[in-house]
Amino acid sequence: MKKKSSKNVKKAVSQPKKSAAVVRSDWRPELLNQIRTLIREADPEMTEEHKWKKPTNPSGVPVWSHNGIVCTGETYKNAVKMTFMKGASLKDPAGLFNSSLDGNTRRAIDFKESDMINEKALKALIRAAVALNESKA
Repeated sequence: MKKKSSKNVKKAVSQPKKSAAVVRSDWRPELLNQIRTLIREADPEMTEEHKWKKPTNPSGVPVWSHNGIVCTGETYKNAVKMTFMKGASLKDPAGLFNSSLDGNTRRAIDFKESDMINEKALKALIRAAVALNESKA
């Protein structure tokens, strides 16, 4: 009988069991990717870059632009925030804006884990923001 080579034998490493809460996947990157897709569908000419990189957020904040910044997407513990730079100047008939409502310039939408995105209304809001940027270009 041949002796097994130690380089081909994998040792079992005991790892602590993870609770169900720890195993559950993080929903925020998936939601941010869904928003990214909707932005591209609303305006295929939109550009995306990452700004404001820092040690606590090394990949930075996604920023979407078309003739100026249209919106940003940030992940927080309990929400994904989509901030429209000139949101206060946009009509929001569907009532999507639910955050940063007191300012004179920006408006934001906080998406929580259980929220369903009104895709049609969000795309219309994105297109309106692009049109506003184009009118001031």
